[in-house]
Amino acid sequence: MTPHFTVAIVGRPNVGKSRLFNRLIGKRISIVHDMPGVTRDILTHDMDEGYTLMDTGGMGLVAGMSDTPEKLVSAVEGQIAFSIDAADYVLLIVDGREGLVPLDIEMAQILRRSRKPVCLVVNKVDADDTPIDINEFPKLGLGNPVLVSAEHGRGISRLTKEIIEQRDETVGPPEEKEPDGKKEIKVCFIGRPNVGKSSLSNCLVKSDRFIVSDIPGTTRDSIATPFTWKSKRGEDWHFVLTDTAGIRKKTKLSSSVEYFSRVRALDAIHGVDVVFMVLDAKEGPTHQDKAVAGEAAKLNKPIVIVVNKWDLALAAWEKSEIDGFESESEFRKAFEKGLRREIFFAPGSPIRFVSALENIDIEKMLYDARQLDKRLEKTISTGRLNNLIYKASERMPAPKSDGRRFRVYYAVHTAKRPYRIKLFCNQSKKLNDSYKRYLQARVVEAFKLEGCPIVFDLVNKKNPYLKDD
Repeated sequence: MTPHFTVAIVGRPNVGKSRLFNRLIGKRISIVHDMPGVTRDILTHDMDEGYTLMDTGGMGLVAGMSDTPEKLVSAVEGQIAFSIDAADYVLLIVDGREGLVPLDIEMAQILRRSRKPVCLVVNKVDADDTPIDINEFPKLGLGNPVLVSAEHGRGISRLTKEIIEQRDETVGPPEEKEPDGKKEIKVCFIGRPNVGKSSLSNCLVKSDRFIVSDIPGTTRDSIATPFTWKSKRGEDWHFVLTDTAGIRKKTKLSSSVEYFSRVRALDAIHGVDVVFMVLDAKEGPTHQDKAVAGEAAKLNKPIVIVVNKWDLALAAWEKSEIDGFESESEFRKAFEKGLRREIFFAPGSPIRFVSALENIDIEKMLYDARQLDKRLEKTISTGRLNNLIYKASERMPAPKSDGRRFRVYYAVHTAKRPYRIKLFCNQSKKLNDSYKRYLQARVVEAFKLEGCPIVFDLVNKKNPYLKDD
């Protein structure tokens, strides 16, 4: 994924920030009014050119606030401080007809000290003969200005070019997607010893390359093997498989060989796209299975839960060795319910009941990996994301801590594999695990990211102009 690039529009009240925002995105979203401070919410829009545009508007100004210099300066400083944290590139808007005022100069000084890339935009240059003093703008120390008219559309193409050039210099142009049919998905099997990882590996690569033995811990090295699976529809699915040693608890490592086998297994997880977490159908989920799955979850890897030796479990049920279930379907649902309860930290992960020996549902297991890999390539709209977080917080506010609630001011999707979302919030240390899981679940549900890990990166940004509960 090309790193996320955000452009913030800032400036003192009534210089045309919201009108410029609307002009750049090509439609009216931000409210335009001659009253200073009309825009109080942060508006965002994901641009087709590969960046997110953010209108801070009059953030920090409050309704009915008198235009005293002290309050205006404080409000604009809050706007600038937020943009320095949240944006990669800042558009400082000034009024060409009115000329520079002390507040413009102070904002420019703050931005220069931040070393944030800045483009000076002189707005309201509606015609060639608009009376402006072009010689006064270089004194801001922000380079040559871009002259625009947000109202009439003059200079917008030049400004867009400046933004794209800065994006390419900062994060590079958007990546071209690799054709789905040619991509090799990197996968690995993990699990406690002797659950059938090597047997599954041999089933996939259609050879006996991987040692199969009843002796736990036979596999010591992590081996990467490319293979192509011919699907029932005749498609070629390309994978790279890493077989790993069984992962044991540290307290059960009996030798240096086992210790380094565990280290190599965990290293293998780092380099794959999707993890197959294998457990034994006859034994069911154990504490060790939960611990092994936790290793992959800590590394924020998407997981397909693979219940191997399902043929043996079914045979035991048919012989009435497993009581309490009237049908295979009922047995399977109960098993899955227990798995979901035990491995709760991997919500939405696909569960497949397979048999390496009988070749049961092996292709479906690979299909799940392909679907997860596709989900990992989505881009989360900044506007939709912020709207979702706002509505989720309204529906269920965070619990109070020390008399205050955790509150998100702004959210932006910054990376994939795993999905990383930066949350600018009032008190980063007050986000408890249960409320974090609630917000993560809402993101997964809204953007159809079942099985994909969501990581929140919290940025503590106290804003005295936004009242906390």
